[in-house]
Amino acid sequence: MALLITDECINCDVCEPECPNEAIFMGPEIYQIDPHKCTECVGHFDEPQCVQVCPVACIPVNPNRVESRDTLWERYQRLQKVIPIVEARGVR
Repeated sequence: MALLITDECINCDVCEPECPNEAIFMGPEIYQIDPHKCTECVGHFDEPQCVQVCPVACIPVNPNRVESRDTLWERYQRLQKVIPIVEARGVR
């Protein structure tokens, strides 16, 4: 489930630096979240950091992008280019 920033955003600038995947960026009027980079902080933190710091609670789950925790984990691995330990040691 990728998150999204609603039009209640006040552009306070606190969410963008908290995103470990650099999925948050300034859009034409408010901050936006790239759903191809958002993992809801899976792989980094127990809870989405942008949601934790948002002073107006304007970052819900995007109902159009419902994804499982496994899908978010796979995205995290792809974004981080995580190589399984067995492959990294040359064992297949």
